[in-house]
Amino acid sequence: MKSMTEIKHHLTDALLMGYAAGALPEAFSLVVATHISLCDDCRVRASAYDALGGSVLDEAPGIALADDSLEATLARIVVKSPEAPVAMRQGILPGPLAGYVGGGPEAVKWRRIAGGVEQAILPTSRRASARLLKIPAGAAVPDHGHRGMELTLVLQGAFRDATDRFGPGDIEIADETLTHTPVAEVGADCICLAATDAPLRFSALLPRLAQPFFRI
Repeated sequence: MKSMTEIKHHLTDALLMGYAAGALPEAFSLVVATHISLCDDCRVRASAYDALGGSVLDEAPGIALADDSLEATLARIVVKSPEAPVAMRQGILPGPLAGYVGGGPEAVKWRRIAGGVEQAILPTSRRASARLLKIPAGAAVPDHGHRGMELTLVLQGAFRDATDRFGPGDIEIADETLTHTPVAEVGADCICLAATDAPLRFSALLPRLAQPFFRI
């Protein structure tokens, strides 16, 4: 695991505030929780936002509630934001992610997509999708842009694109302004946790044709 000083690419304040408020899609919350479990810096910042939210609630004026308010609220809760324990870990899978996989790396159900790249789609709500990606060392993900936001957290190995190098614990935050071709470094296969709230925008024809089948 990288130390705080080795992780170069961190979460934004907006993502940390959204996570603390429970406002992020489940897939994004999973990426945030997994990164926080690895990163001392972001864990401290997330705790500060949690404390701030609790202070705001404590100071908010009380209002009268209907007798069935609790039952109605519980009925509307579909998912719970993943938590970010630090101690639990299954191989390369941090605690929050191991819970979604259902065990260690051997429990991941990989499916080959293209160019040797494999993916495993994780069960989350429909607001965004989360998947594990395994990119063979030296291989590239096809050139693509984004129709929304994409969070990519490196768990093993490293990749480079036009913006920088991303190693274990680093998170890349991509939006509509970024078009890139991530290339896995030579060495260990690059394994990432990625979440998107909209389909990618591939530059080449073949990836665009395959896109609906692989749900990317």
